Amino acid sequence: MTSSSLSGDALERVVEHVRAVGDGVVSTLGPDGGPQAAYLTLASTASGELVFDARDGSRKVGNLRRDPRVAVVVGGSGGTTLQVQGVADVPSGPDRERCAAAYAAAFPQFAASLADPGIVVVRVRVRWARWGDYRSSPPVVAELVEGPVGGAGA
Repeated sequence: MTSSSLSGDALERVVEHVRAVGDGVVSTLGPDGGPQAAYLTLASTASGELVFDARDGSRKVGNLRRDPRVAVVVGGSGGTTLQVQGVADVPSGPDRERCAAAYAAAFPQFAASLADPGIVVVRVRVRWARWGDYRSSPPVVAELVEGPVGGAGA
């Protein structure tokens, strides 16, 4: 399975933005279908997968195991923002190691926690993305990947 729908300039922009900003809001769907959001540190693999860690028993992990569709917003306060929709999973084996290495490289202060059996690494495969730079007038907005998961991008 392909890591994400990203390639070329879109891949480069997503990876650079996530690595420069390093945090954002991840929204999952709760048991009743309602949104549940969490502010988290975020890393990116070289192939454009977004990566974060979480407690295995957290509501976000339970939500994504039930319904893997997620929305993520990276940045905003600096005048640029990245909106992503994708599919999340908890990778295992070599995929987990690769994603954990990307997360540990971005956040060495959290590297030791990745060995805790109660902590999982979550990977988001990008299916839709929009980047915006609102520091100029008019703003620059670029649809990086078309075809959002589960409805229109907003």
